[in-house]
This record gives sequence, structure tokens and C-alpha cells, in this order.
Amino acid sequence: MKPETTASLLAALVWTMAGCSRGPGRNSDSRANPLASTSSVVISRSHSFDPCSLILAPHGGEGGADKEIGRLQREVQQAADPSRAIEQLGWAFVAKARVSFDAFYFKLAEDCALCLESREPGSLEAMLLRGHALHNQHRFKEAEPLARELVARRGLPFEYGLLGDVLMEQGQLAEATEAYQTMIDLRPDLQSYARGAHIRWLKGSLAGAVALMELAASAASPVDAESAAWLNTRLAFYHLQADDSRAAQRVCDAALEFQKDYPPALLLRGRILLAEGETAAAIGPLERATQLNPLPEYQWTLAEALRAEGRDREAFALEKELRRTGAAADPRTFALFLATRGDQPDTAVRLAQAELNQRGDVFTQDALAWSLQAAGRIEEAGAHMEKALAEGTQDARLAFHAAVIAAKAGRQDDARHWFEAAFERFHLLLPSEQARLEAGSLLADAGDLDEPALVDDSESNNFSTPGPQLAPGAGR
Repeated sequence: MKPETTASLLAALVWTMAGCSRGPGRNSDSRANPLASTSSVVISRSHSFDPCSLILAPHGGEGGADKEIGRLQREVQQAADPSRAIEQLGWAFVAKARVSFDAFYFKLAEDCALCLESREPGSLEAMLLRGHALHNQHRFKEAEPLARELVARRGLPFEYGLLGDVLMEQGQLAEATEAYQTMIDLRPDLQSYARGAHIRWLKGSLAGAVALMELAASAASPVDAESAAWLNTRLAFYHLQADDSRAAQRVCDAALEFQKDYPPALLLRGRILLAEGETAAAIGPLERATQLNPLPEYQWTLAEALRAEGRDREAFALEKELRRTGAAADPRTFALFLATRGDQPDTAVRLAQAELNQRGDVFTQDALAWSLQAAGRIEEAGAHMEKALAEGTQDARLAFHAAVIAAKAGRQDDARHWFEAAFERFHLLLPSEQARLEAGSLLADAGDLDEPALVDDSESNNFSTPGPQLAPGAGR
């Protein structure tokens, strides 16, 4: 790997998983929308488009990332051999995607990889750049063979990280864990620790996730403020999962010190306040987060807070916008929203099923299960819910959904078990989910497992080796 690109690559790789990790929460789409763009640059693509021309489209802006893109575009145009500059330009587009929360720039990063490949067939640098770009566009099946070839031909820690990322998103946690473990063994640093923490959480070891993420966050530096903000936001999320609001708030504040107005941290701050019952105080940070990153998870959370405070008209207007843009912006979260509202269940099923065709992780299985139950297809819902629970992920919404589906299927013991599990993490649910959980639990206790109907509200740094182990149970 060329040394000139190492610094920018190190920064970008922290975000590879973050790009498809749902910000501070359980969802995985809050960094950037793979289908929509807020960029002022308009590019027309045809079947015969030339990626080497597209990456040189005039780019404006006065930010640091914008100036770096402009500088590298000029270098590409002027250099006798522009290959190095093309690669660097690709990673600069990745950096721009991070600061703008606009996945349009991941497509431009992919174009840089295609341009470099056309000049240097078989280039591993082009392959790595393209693999990251595809991953961040949620094109996991396309990224997987690139990651496997990189690991086979070179086997850098970053490449094992990419392989683990695309496997994790497809629900192949055993093989993803192996890839991440190799990454940790080769280079135990904040990037590998962050990935290991995520796997531990998915496998049900919250204490193990906290331990690894604390190592990752302790290595963060203001030199890459955004990466530091993401790492601390994720650590704060784990603390909130553990019902330690004080630690969650402290670490969330640290994230916002690294990056002022960082949307995932603002969203999490709002969720922490909701968990503490301070709904009115939660609205401010949630509004700011939604202004900066208007994705469904943000809009839904803010709408819940507004409605809980009796601000129904504002909640309705926000949910109207969510219904207008949600299917394109984040189909999985939008499917969950529709199913929770009992609105357009067939649309929710269609969106969740299409998402499952691209990613088979536990949360996509859950989204489809929840959508199927809303459509009255309880037996199918139960099959997918079983897959969602298979890894032992400790998540309030998973438990809540499992309880409702078991209740509707007439499995009383299972329903009571999952109601109890959901109540253990009651603070992590949105207000409407909390109300529905309480109602369902009362019915289960009474032996009546027909869940109540929903009200239609559609209008209203490095470390010494060897690294830690990610085997099941490690860090518990």
C-alpha cells in the first residue's frame, strides 16, 4: 500500500463498519443513505459512462474535505501518472461522505476505484477502495468476493476488517468473527477493537462489548475528530444498553466535544433523555439531529418524543415526511415504523423482504418478522423471529417483537419469557412501544394472548499483541 494514502485510509476504515452501523442505536443506516443524495453536484450516468471523467466533475465547497477533493482533482489532471492521486481522491470522497452524511460520495469513491482499475488491472488498491465503497452502499454481496480476494492475495488487517464487515451484514457471524479475530491478532487497534465490540454485542456479550469499545475509544484522537466521535457514541450506546445512563451521558458528551453537532451523538443524547423520562428535554437534541441527518430513525424518534409531549400536529407533520421519504432513505427502519404503526403492512413486508435479499443480519430478520406479524402472517413471522434471536443479541426491540409474535401464535410461555426480557430493557424502547409492551404484558398475565389492536395514528492507537479473543462468551 502506498504510504501517501495510509493516513486517509486509516481514518476511513474506522468508518467502514460505522457507515452501515445504525449510528448510536441498533439500526445500521444512520450514517448515510445509499439511495439518496443532498449533494449539489449533478452527474449523469449512462451505460457507457467514463468513471475517470466523472470523478473530475467540478466540486465546490469550502470545508477541509472539499478543498482536499479539489486539490486531488487538479493533481489527477496534471500528473504524468495520476494513479496515486486517483486512489487518494477516492479516499477523499469517502471522507466527504462521512462529514456530509451523503452516500453520493461513496459512489464517486467507487468511480475512482473503477478508474484506477482501468489504468492498473488487478490493482489491490483499487479493489480495497471499491470494496469499501460497495459496503457503504449496502452492496454487500458485490463487496464480498473483492474482500475474499484481498485476504487471499495480501491479507492486510484492513482487508480482514472489510471481509468481516460484509459477512456480518449478511448474517454470517461465525465467519465474520474469524475475520475480525485475525484483524485483531494482526493489528490490535481502535479499528479492530470497535469491530470486535460490535460482534460481542451481537453475540449477547454486552460486558465484553463495553470492554473492547473502551479500549477503542481510549485510542481515539482529536486528529480524526469524527472517528473519535463515532467511537464514543457507540460506547455510550453500550452503556445505555446496560442501563447506565450516567456513563452513557458522560461518554456521549465526550463524543460531542470531539465533534460538535454530531448527529448520531445528538440522537443518542435524545434517547438517553427519553430513557430517563425527560421527554421534553429530549426534543431539542432530537430536533437538531434530525435537521442534520433526516433519516427515518431520527424522524421516528423525534415524532415519538413530540407526541409524548402532546405536540401531535408537529408529530403528524414529521411522520408525513417520513412516509414520503422513508422507503428510499432507509427501507428497513421504515418497514419497522409502518409495522409498529399498523400501517401499510404489505408495503412493510415488501420493503423488509427486499432488504433481506441484500443483508441477512439479525435486525433485518427482525424487521421482516415484525412486518409479517403486522400483515397477519404469524407463522412466517415466527420463523424469521427465531432467526433474529438465534445469536443471542440482547436488544429490547427484539425481545418486544418476539413477545408479541409469540402471543399472537398462542405460545403463552414464550410470550411471558420475552415480555420479561423486554421489560429488563424497557428504557430502550420508544414511548409507543413501551405502552404497547405494558398492555401486552398485562394481557399475558391474565392469560389472554390476543394482543390489543393499535390505534391508527396515521393522521395525528495500537496495543500489544496478542489481542483479545472474540470466541463465544469472551469478555462476559
